[in-house]
Amino acid sequence: MSDLVRNILRFILFILVQVYILNQIPALHKYVIPVLYYLFILWLPFNFSRAGVMIVAFLFGLTLDYFMTTPGLHAAASVLVAYLRPFVVNILVPKDSAEFNYREPSPQSMGWTPYLVYALILTVFHHTYILLLELLRFGTFLDFLIKIASTSAISMLLIITTEMLFPRRLKYRTNTA
Repeated sequence: MSDLVRNILRFILFILVQVYILNQIPALHKYVIPVLYYLFILWLPFNFSRAGVMIVAFLFGLTLDYFMTTPGLHAAASVLVAYLRPFVVNILVPKDSAEFNYREPSPQSMGWTPYLVYALILTVFHHTYILLLELLRFGTFLDFLIKIASTSAISMLLIITTEMLFPRRLKYRTNTA
């Protein structure tokens, strides 16, 4: 299956899972919100340009906003994750191209620890930004921090579960055009 078809199927699947499964879960607590959709952006191949990833993330977030009737909230958070993604990847991925030649981020290609750090950093940025935009006020700063921590924790649990249930085969980049 080509990368384009695989990413289109992921696009549709992540939208459907977020809208029709995760958003239908009754509230566990006022602080816990299960969010998994931005994993689509984290799974995009390394060879996408920053502008390409940001455009895809904007369209992805806009599609999610349409289904959830949130005007631009998820699009803004998705674009932020797409913008920060190359910086985090450059910090965590080995610089030697002979040592690292995989197409997309995964625990198998990066190793579990760097992958979880990559996912955690972008998760915290995503949830901080989306909760800040959603609330547009801090209210009680402690409640704000607790909501970020609990939402990030449940999202990381969902990411780890997804990675363990649906491992992706490693694809190597080649020097052929």
